[in-house]
Amino acid sequence: MTGEQTPFNIDMAAQNRRLAYALQAANVGTWDYDFGTNQVQWSPICKALFGLPADTDVTAAILLQQVHPEDRDRVHASNMQALNPTSKGDHDIVFRTLQMDGTIRWVQAKGLTLWNDEGQLIRFSGVVQDVTEQVVARQQLEESDRFSRTVFYNSPVAKLVYVGDEMILREANEMMLAILGRTSSIIGKPLLESVPELKGTQLTEQYHRVLATAETYVKLAEPIELIRNDVPYQGYYNYTYKPLLNTAGDVYGVICTVIEVTTQVIAHQKLEEAEAGLRNAIELAQLGTWSIDVAANRLTLSDRLIEWLGYDPQPQTFDKIISGLEAGDRMPFKRALAWALNPESGGVFNVTSTVVHPQTGQKRILHAQGKTVFDAAGKAVRLIGTAQDITLQRNMQQTLENEVSIRTQELAVSNQELAASIDEYAAINEELEEANRLLYQSNNNLQEFAYVASHDLQEPLRKIQQFGDILRQQFGDQLGSGVGYLERMQSAALRMSNLIRDLLSFSRISTGQEQVELVHLGPVIDQILIDLELRIQETGAVVRVASLPSVNGDASQLSQLFQNLISNALKFRNPSEAVPLVHIQSEMVAAMNLPPAVKPARLVNTYHRIDVIDNGIGFEEQYIDRIFQVFQRLHGRSEYAGTGIGLAIAKKVVVNHGGAITAHSAPGQGATFSVYLPA
Repeated sequence: MTGEQTPFNIDMAAQNRRLAYALQAANVGTWDYDFGTNQVQWSPICKALFGLPADTDVTAAILLQQVHPEDRDRVHASNMQALNPTSKGDHDIVFRTLQMDGTIRWVQAKGLTLWNDEGQLIRFSGVVQDVTEQVVARQQLEESDRFSRTVFYNSPVAKLVYVGDEMILREANEMMLAILGRTSSIIGKPLLESVPELKGTQLTEQYHRVLATAETYVKLAEPIELIRNDVPYQGYYNYTYKPLLNTAGDVYGVICTVIEVTTQVIAHQKLEEAEAGLRNAIELAQLGTWSIDVAANRLTLSDRLIEWLGYDPQPQTFDKIISGLEAGDRMPFKRALAWALNPESGGVFNVTSTVVHPQTGQKRILHAQGKTVFDAAGKAVRLIGTAQDITLQRNMQQTLENEVSIRTQELAVSNQELAASIDEYAAINEELEEANRLLYQSNNNLQEFAYVASHDLQEPLRKIQQFGDILRQQFGDQLGSGVGYLERMQSAALRMSNLIRDLLSFSRISTGQEQVELVHLGPVIDQILIDLELRIQETGAVVRVASLPSVNGDASQLSQLFQNLISNALKFRNPSEAVPLVHIQSEMVAAMNLPPAVKPARLVNTYHRIDVIDNGIGFEEQYIDRIFQVFQRLHGRSEYAGTGIGLAIAKKVVVNHGGAITAHSAPGQGATFSVYLPA
């Protein structure tokens, strides 16, 4: 019998050792209360989990003191419950322990009590293990969930969540409910049942497209008719569909962000009307416009001035203008120009000169007025102004002066012959003086008119626009082909307004940023898309924006940069493409990996490369250097509107920010403009 027990005892000892090794490997501590022998055993790992050295003699009271003060009562109550004969004897509790280094550890204790048939407590044993990582992870997850829901429901932007093929409305914040004119009772129901007026929109089709493709969809200035609190309402909205993915990576719904832009759309429409009025007024005033880049000695002329002067439409050097003046007017013109470029002059330029057409020899008397733009150091940067043809007025003035001269000569002869007629001579002399006075007053009036025409056109422009509209609306049938002249007048004014606006934009971009700060490009692009929402809507374009970086720079200049690039992508769309596409993306590029042709203005280790990609008409890459120059155009004005300044502005902004810009394209295959900015 003894021989049969020996192998059993050896097996049990081996099993106990294996169990001890397994518990030690798993960093699990053990305890055992033997109430029969009144002995207590604590494993070294158990002591360590309570923040005590392995060689410490401990008691239950000592271990309880190592429990976090806020958890002691709960742990003590759980222990007493496990030792209560009426309980099941299970013990399972998570609590904090105090460590020797002052930190806190979360542990989980699991135990079981054993009773004999007489109901006497025999044993209370169990294990304890570290669950700090699990507890902290769960707390962070709960906090993240609370934060996300707080952000969602308290967001100033309208948001909702659709799920399933039926577009079940799972979540909607107060801003979204206000836009829909509904209460929270619609949550949990199919959206199109709760808001049936949305059935006529593209919301359903685009929702299912996002479910199928997992691609974000952005729509700008979508006109939508709603029934708000039983009252019809039509507004304009920007909305974005972003896919929601489950843990398997499958799309199960979308989160929709909505911004009402009704006020901005209406304001933009009114602004366009005002700009049209300004263009009409400048055209009707028959003014020519010009601009001088002082540093480059480059002169840019409007179409009217090019016609008057007979010059090539390409930008000219300023010396060519002076050579086209009559010899007697060249030196006064130079003096007036030098004085205007002097900060003490206030930048005012005002001169009258006679120009000679190089082909026809026709002479015109032009009254030029302008204003110099100075930089912060007082250096002249640009001179911008207008010119008016006053040949007719001057001819009339000369005719009057000739008549006065003749009359004076005749009176002198008469005075010699009729010395006795003093009274008559005096009367005639007074008449001549009055004529001179009237002539002088007329000349001043002409000068004042020219000044007002070039500096204060707002009110006349408004009236011109109104009268033009009246002519078109009330007398369009009677004007016949005259309607075409009205349209040509408005078109020419539009070109002039765009030129003035672009020249001002170009001149306002200084050689450095006005305010350097960390600029998040994502919101910058979002605002640009809001500004271009009408053009995007008209062209039916789809604009996709990937995650964009933050860069140090001037937010206003960076906005001009990307607005010009996106506007070009929309303008030069390919007629053979059903849907114009614009994709904006970004990646980091090390300086050593930059293309050889890319020469940033400032050397750093890495650069952000932001690509604006379109499927437009494209261009020959041999013209890349040319397209970034002022007034350089690859297409005729009749094909595509514009002044040829947009890409020059883009290049100037990039250089100001220490970067570089280049492009890749081929005719009919779209274009990619790549902007490199220091990281």
